[in-house]
Amino acid sequence: MSQHFHIGPYQIGHGHAPFVIAELSANHSGSLATALAHIDAAAATGVQAIKLQTYTADTMTLDIDKDDFKIKGGLWDGYSLYQLYEKAHTPWDWHQALFDRAKEKGLLMFSSPFDETAVDFLESLAVPAYKVASFEATDLPLVAKIANTGKPMIISTGMSDFDEIAETLSCARDNGASQIALLHCISAYPTPLKDANLKRMQALAERFDVTVGLSDHTLGTVTASTAVALGASIIEKHFILSRQDDSPDAAFSLEPAEMTQLVNDCLGAWQALGTGEDKRSEGEKANMRFRRSLYFATDIKAGEVVTAAQIRRIRPGYGLAPKYLQEVVGRKAKENISAGTAVAWHLLD
Repeated sequence: MSQHFHIGPYQIGHGHAPFVIAELSANHSGSLATALAHIDAAAATGVQAIKLQTYTADTMTLDIDKDDFKIKGGLWDGYSLYQLYEKAHTPWDWHQALFDRAKEKGLLMFSSPFDETAVDFLESLAVPAYKVASFEATDLPLVAKIANTGKPMIISTGMSDFDEIAETLSCARDNGASQIALLHCISAYPTPLKDANLKRMQALAERFDVTVGLSDHTLGTVTASTAVALGASIIEKHFILSRQDDSPDAAFSLEPAEMTQLVNDCLGAWQALGTGEDKRSEGEKANMRFRRSLYFATDIKAGEVVTAAQIRRIRPGYGLAPKYLQEVVGRKAKENISAGTAVAWHLLD
C-alpha cells in the first residue's frame, strides 16, 4: 500500500495513528459564532482536523421550481436543492475567521470545494489539502482543477464503482496530484450498519495501492473503530454541538462526548493491532515467573536417584520447563536438595 501521504505535520498511513477529521458541514446552523464554537469543541475531542464545505447555492444548482430540483424522501424531504444549499452552505466571508480559529486551536482545516471558483478561493487561504466529496468525485473537470494545485487530495468514493474510481484517480494523477487517499463511503444519510460494507475499503487499498480510510455516515462510533482495525488510516465523521440543533446534517452527526469516544476508540483499535511480530510484551515478560516449571517436592540427599514422585510441575516458573521431566527423572543429585527448590541442571549429574 502507498505510504507517501501526509498533510501538514501529520504522516498518514501504515505505522501511523489514525487521522480523524471532524466534518462541520452545515452544522453551524447559519451562525458564525456557532461555527467557531464547533472548532473549539472539536479541538477538545482530540481530532487532528476539521473540514468545511465551500460552495454557494448558486454554484451547486439552479433556483428553479421544477420537479427535477425537488428532494423527495429522506432527511431533506420537501426542500428544493437550492433551498437546501442556501440553508446549509458556509458563507465564504466566514472562512478566514474559521481558518484562524482552527490554527489557534492547533487543528488543521481544509475543505471540500464544489466548483472551480471555490478552489481558487481556498487557494487564497493556503489550504493544506483538499477533500473531494463523493457526489463530486465523477466531476472530472473539478478533480483536475484540484489536482493542479499539487496539494494532497482525499477522495470519497460513495456511489462510485471501481471503473469510475479508476477514472478519477487517473484524472487526478494526470493533472499533477501525487498524494491521493481514498475514503470508502456509503452515501446514505444515515447509513444502516448492515450497509456499511467495510470490506470494500480493503478492496480499494488492494486494487488502487493507496492510503485508505472511511467517511462514516453510520450512527455511533463502532463502524469507525472497526474500520481502523481493517486498515483505515483516515476517519471522517460529521460533528455537531447538539443533535437538537437546526441543521440538515444533525441526525447523523456526533456530539462532542461521542467524538471524543470515537477518537479514543480509533486510537485504541490502532494500538491493539500491534506489529504482528512474534515477541512477548513487557507484561508477559513480567508474568513468565507464573508459568509452571519443575520443582523438587521432597528433600533429596546427595547421590540419591531422583524419582518422578519427587518432582512436581507447579508454579512458579523458575525451574526447568515441564518438557524436561523425563530427562530429570533417573539422574542423581549432586548435593543435598531441600523441598521447594527449583529444578536446575547444575543440581544433577
